[in-house]
Amino acid sequence: MSALDRTDLDLLDALASEPRATVVALAEKLGLSRNTVQARMTRLEQTGVFLPYERAFSPAVLGFPLQAFVNIGLRQTELPRIISELARVPEVVQAHGLSGSVDILARVACRDARHLFDTDARILSIEGVERTETSLAMGEVIPFRVAGLMGLARREG
Repeated sequence: MSALDRTDLDLLDALASEPRATVVALAEKLGLSRNTVQARMTRLEQTGVFLPYERAFSPAVLGFPLQAFVNIGLRQTELPRIISELARVPEVVQAHGLSGSVDILARVACRDARHLFDTDARILSIEGVERTETSLAMGEVIPFRVAGLMGLARREG
């Protein structure tokens, strides 16, 4: 990925504050041509600046109000297969590979405590998963954000 210049950072800042902005609206806001903004957006996408995305909404609206984080310990030699099997568990809405004593941190969404118990049991039944530890999510206190990092990048760049 190439370094981001001031225009890239301005564009990302505008998108962070208004994610649904059109190319035309971004061009007007930044004082750039539509073609410049479109070319920059294409380059940023091709170089992996934008994470894969889908419209975000709460699992609660689908009937899954209980969220938890499941720390998963596993046999490292079986990691690719375990990840593949874990991806087939619909209640797993996100997972990260970690260093340290926990190998995978999975975020799950469930209907109730019994559903969470069953989901944890399903994860434990995956061959190669050795242990889990589950913590209920009591509420999101800091949502995913990058605006602060953009400020640092501007000051350091």
